[in-house]
Amino acid sequence: MIKKSVNTVFFCQNCGYQSSKWLGKCPQCIKWNTFSEEIILKEKKSSKSILKNKNTPVLIKNISYSKEKRIITNDKELNRVLGGGIVPGSVILLAGDPGIGKSTLLLQFALSSKRNKILYVSGEESKKQIKLRADRISLSSENCFILTETSTQNIFAQTEHLQPNILVIDSIQTLHTEFLDSSPGSVSQIRECSSELIKFAKQTGTAVLLIGHINKDGAIAGPKILEHMVDTVLQFEGDRNHTYRILRSIKNRFGSASELGVYEMNSKGLREVNNPSEILISDREFDTSGVAISCALEGNRSLLIEIQALVSTAVYGTPQRSATGFDNKRLNMLLAVLEKKCGFKLASKDVFLNITGGIKIEDPAIDLAVVSAVLSSDLSTSINQKVCFVGEIGLSGEIRAVNKVNERITEAEKLGYEQIIISGYNKVNINKFKINIIKCNKLEMVYKKLFC
Repeated sequence: MIKKSVNTVFFCQNCGYQSSKWLGKCPQCIKWNTFSEEIILKEKKSSKSILKNKNTPVLIKNISYSKEKRIITNDKELNRVLGGGIVPGSVILLAGDPGIGKSTLLLQFALSSKRNKILYVSGEESKKQIKLRADRISLSSENCFILTETSTQNIFAQTEHLQPNILVIDSIQTLHTEFLDSSPGSVSQIRECSSELIKFAKQTGTAVLLIGHINKDGAIAGPKILEHMVDTVLQFEGDRNHTYRILRSIKNRFGSASELGVYEMNSKGLREVNNPSEILISDREFDTSGVAISCALEGNRSLLIEIQALVSTAVYGTPQRSATGFDNKRLNMLLAVLEKKCGFKLASKDVFLNITGGIKIEDPAIDLAVVSAVLSSDLSTSINQKVCFVGEIGLSGEIRAVNKVNERITEAEKLGYEQIIISGYNKVNINKFKINIIKCNKLEMVYKKLFC
């Protein structure tokens, strides 16, 4: 016997914290005036029905399993980020800025699939709008079905009739369930709709792909528990003024959480970029000061990136420190090391740093290239275009060893670089490579190699 009762609670619209009364300040995220009242329709099940569905504990050695069979898509970059393909019954959350290309990415994936039946559910666009986008990217499929619906109950009714292999939801913030009285996009609706979709995925073995919005702070909109509930969280990022997009794995229960996929946005949709190093480095006919090349590692992929620096005399009293694609606090730390340990007077100068291509890199192995670009701009002396830098800078000015240095050296050698400067603490077989490997332990040694 199921009894229904109506209850009213208050949710923080920023983090999803629940309270029985209104609070001016959220005790979890420390935000003011974020609580709103929502009506919840609860279902109470009798204890008899609960006892019928009880599970019994099993010894871990008696649990048998087989390697999960993945759905291999036609998108190689998506396969790479997901760890080899989509696992049936998994729930994947794709988040990103408005207009970055989330809907285009998943629609392109749905239309390019030839073997699997896909149901694309949109709560934001009409069928005609989706058809116009499909015509623009010049793709068509006999296995892709379009449904414009926001009610989870109606969606499940259609999936029961169609029985797709993959269900795409665009987006989770537009859905609502009949069991709740609150508006779509509220914390309680997102949480309840996500729970229903996850239960559906696990019971039927249907893979579910969710598109999620982000708030002004860059976090996924809705309760934080949404990211914990799903199996995989993907971040689709990039500068809207650039054509390149990065698909990054933040959480993945079925693969590595540090993989990266690169796309190029053009008039016909998203194009996979198999060799990002060639597009992230500018072609120059002459040497330019303030430019250095480094090899960053994202998951198992090596990327050669170009770092540009500009050092100029500060016009105002306080010098500016600005970094695009690089952590601003780490830039300040590297400048302090240059001033304290190497004697360069940068405290009264503006320093601007940019990683080309509109991508963001967090690999500390690019520290040496950042420092070299700053010194090159400050001294107005160019660095040879055939030199690559790999090394992490310590607070005492030493160049620390980095992981997977052999893969980085191989990538630089493959793209025609003649020299690579690495940490002297990295153990590398120099005779194994054709590229000239220079080992340095201190920043002073790098300075003498480049500018003396």
